[in-house]
Amino acid sequence: MNQSWPSPSTIWRNIVVGLAVSFVALSLGAAFGILSGRGATVGMISAGLVSVVTSLFGGTRVQCSGPTAPMSVITAIVVAAAFDTIPTQLPGTDPDQFVNMVLLLTAGILILMGVLRLGRFISLVPNVVISGFMNGIALLVWASQWRKLFGSTDDAFGGPVWINTSVAIATLVLIYLFPRFVARLPECVHPLIPPATLVALVSMTVLAQWLQLPIETTDVSGELTSWAALGDVIARQIPTDWSLSLLVLALPFGFQLAALCYLDTLLTSLVVDRMTGEATRQNQELIAQGAANGIVAFIGGIPGAQATIRSVLVIKEGGTLRLAGVCIGLFVLAEMVLLQDLIAMIPQAVFAGILFKVGYDVFDLPPLWSYLRRWVGRPIQPGQVGVQNREFALILGTTMVTFLWDLNVAVVLFSAAFYLINYWRRDDPIRDLR
Repeated sequence: MNQSWPSPSTIWRNIVVGLAVSFVALSLGAAFGILSGRGATVGMISAGLVSVVTSLFGGTRVQCSGPTAPMSVITAIVVAAAFDTIPTQLPGTDPDQFVNMVLLLTAGILILMGVLRLGRFISLVPNVVISGFMNGIALLVWASQWRKLFGSTDDAFGGPVWINTSVAIATLVLIYLFPRFVARLPECVHPLIPPATLVALVSMTVLAQWLQLPIETTDVSGELTSWAALGDVIARQIPTDWSLSLLVLALPFGFQLAALCYLDTLLTSLVVDRMTGEATRQNQELIAQGAANGIVAFIGGIPGAQATIRSVLVIKEGGTLRLAGVCIGLFVLAEMVLLQDLIAMIPQAVFAGILFKVGYDVFDLPPLWSYLRRWVGRPIQPGQVGVQNREFALILGTTMVTFLWDLNVAVVLFSAAFYLINYWRRDDPIRDLR
């Protein structure tokens, strides 16, 4: 690898890439903060901190890490348990400190995975199981936003349901249509055009403010008004009760988040490696992700992992240095402070529209289309693997167990089923859709 210093133009290009992608990371950080139940503010702070730490020390050189849909869905489950069920089992437990304990345990498990060099085992998880678990996560994202739009008074966004729904749908439509509009423009102007997510967020916010829609906007209230206040927040967030009974309740959540971060991160790194031609140092990446998730625990944040869409965007925009990911995080933190009054104007329903699109991006559609084409007698498209009944059964089973029960149970159960079926039917094994 060439160790010479990058040229000033390369450095500048990576700074510009960091600025461009930071707005996407900021908006998604706020969306995932809301999805997790911990709020938009900590979601944005977490997006900045995780990106800086993992870009500096991670095993994937060009990337963007931060809160992701799968991690935020499981965090929402942890938050719900911390505020609803844990206090009844152990009265006097501080809910926020319990969530932070889970994040610190997650960080420790990830670092231990890296030290024990467990990164190579990502290849043992069958693609059919990964496909199903991604579909299950997508269903969880959609279900959570459906409840926000149409749920009971306690769960739903403030304001008339039809207005919130209209804003969410308009946001979703704009995210889909804007890239088609951009494709009609000359290619020379494409680098100057912001991502569709950012365009939709800004456009719908301006429209909502212009029409003075009576709907709930983003809550960015927080206590981080000074360095002294930051110290007070950290002091209150650090768990003080590490009793065995509390650890027994927190450890399963920690293992669940660590396993999910393992999958989310190392699967994304495979995508990035194919695009860059480099090889991720998987164990180093796990240690960096652990360190980042441990740091966000001290400010009551939300966990993250290597993010596929943002990492791919960095590469497509021309990012070539770790500097790009570091700048993303630094710009996110700066924008959160400088644009706080503007962020407070964003309708909550806009994030619902963004998250519906995120769920679509997470959902693994090609195997489903392949299977449906087979059933209706249509030919398989070139380069597409035909999905048979047994493969589809594993995908569907993983999806439903993830959605209705537990992610870890789904991955372990159907990975074992994959290998057992292949052992019993060595003459006709299940293909892994690779």
